Amino acid sequence: QVEVVESGGGVVQVGASLTLSCQGTGRTLSRSAMGWFRRAPGKERELAAAIDWSGSSTYYSDAVKGRFTISRDDAKNTIYLQMINLEPEDTAVYYCAASRMGYLDTTSNSYGYWGQGTQVTVSS
Repeated sequence: QVEVVESGGGVVQVGASLTLSCQGTGRTLSRSAMGWFRRAPGKERELAAAIDWSGSSTYYSDAVKGRFTISRDDAKNTIYLQMINLEPEDTAVYYCAASRMGYLDTTSNSYGYWGQGTQVTVSS
């Protein structure tokens, strides 16, 4: 069984950058597609970015496209989410999730392993 732990959240000002990390333990994440989901106050959870097992296919929601970059370092068993030009609308709890499958999944159906989340607050 794999466990994932997020880190790197914080309080930043508009226009700042942050990089979130998702460390896997228990087993390798190298065969799993990975996703970064977020839940903003009063809103439903949404998929912000996802990456397939090989790193060759990625997905970004329209809200973050061009500002967020998802990547993976299988040697470190870690997934990253680089966020630039942050906006107040990016304020949310960000969750890392590991899929049971290797292909890119833009739904939440195959993501069986979730972290506890890390808070990102963008203040204006």
